[in-house]
Amino acid sequence: MTGSALLLRAVNVNGRNSVPMARLREVLAAETDLSDVSTYIASGNIICATPKDPDAACAAVRLAIHAEFGVDTPVIHRSHEQLVSSESAQPFPEGDVKFVHAMFLEGAPSPGAIEALEQRRRPEERVALVGNDLWIDYGEGGVHSTKLTKAVLDRALGVAGTARNLRTTRTLIELTV
Repeated sequence: MTGSALLLRAVNVNGRNSVPMARLREVLAAETDLSDVSTYIASGNIICATPKDPDAACAAVRLAIHAEFGVDTPVIHRSHEQLVSSESAQPFPEGDVKFVHAMFLEGAPSPGAIEALEQRRRPEERVALVGNDLWIDYGEGGVHSTKLTKAVLDRALGVAGTARNLRTTRTLIELTV
């Protein structure tokens, strides 16, 4: 049996949207039906056995996080197979692993989303949709110089998402085997 990643959007260890990973693991063990729960780095990557009902698991995790930490954050499920499929189809294999990101979406983006993002991106940036994952190559300028901000992405996509760089995505693949 392979595992899954439950990806949290915009959580931190300290400060705003604080969700300490050690306490999160305790809460998930006590408050959800997830099994084999672990976390990877402090940016909201939950690794677990693939839940029977991923949508229900995401909802339960979201409720548990809100109840315990007062943080309302989308929780996005990707199975090992989905991670492998998206990563193997991503169109920027020559890109730098720090600057190529997958934005895992809760569902299908709005019609015209890619066209809207194409109009906002810098010349060295590239965007492509693979299923419900938006792949972005930020180029040498990286995330810090992009015009594809969270607000721009949210408005264009019309659906919540959370991004991980290619290095982290590949690690999530390894951890969900």
